[in-house]
Amino acid sequence: MQKYKKERKEIARFMRRLYNRGLTTTSGGNISLRVSDDTILITPSATDKGRMKWKEVGILSIIGENLTPDLKLSIESEMHLNIFKRNNEILSIVHAHPVFASSFTAMNAVINTSLTAEARVICGEPLLVPYAVMGSPELAEAVADCSTRSDVLLLENHGVLATGTSLLQAFDKLEVLENAARMTLIVEMMGKKKGLSLMRIRELERLFR
Repeated sequence: MQKYKKERKEIARFMRRLYNRGLTTTSGGNISLRVSDDTILITPSATDKGRMKWKEVGILSIIGENLTPDLKLSIESEMHLNIFKRNNEILSIVHAHPVFASSFTAMNAVINTSLTAEARVICGEPLLVPYAVMGSPELAEAVADCSTRSDVLLLENHGVLATGTSLLQAFDKLEVLENAARMTLIVEMMGKKKGLSLMRIRELERLFR
């Protein structure tokens, strides 16, 4: 099926980029893009994420009908659909398992996004989503609910999810969050933390968020 070829190429490119940056594994992670009010594109299951081609990106109706039945859609499809249904302004979702940020979800620890202005502007205040089995309706509902309160979510004992108005924006949030997790670990180990003051945080949020 040639439909949405340009958009599917972009999704495949971002998935390869996610893998090449070490932000997910061969079998992990998924990316979706809303292309109309009733259609989304989403990466499939059982596909090598490091070599993904555009023809492997599925087409899904907003009510969950697989319009590319030759592809096995991601087990997290319901989660993506629920987010899109709950948030009209969201056009793209990137979900992955970057090692540092995912480690924080396993420790129930806070990733400090106030160590740099970039992280605070791009990621804001990440929100922890309570644990639920991956691919389950419970996880899909919990993530969709939390997506109305933050565009960067930490899925307890699971991974990270970022939303945006474009593939690049959602990808950027996830990548910057991983760097913020690394920085949080470094400053805590060194014991010399000096983050942004509340006044500076408020200024950034007023100007950029």
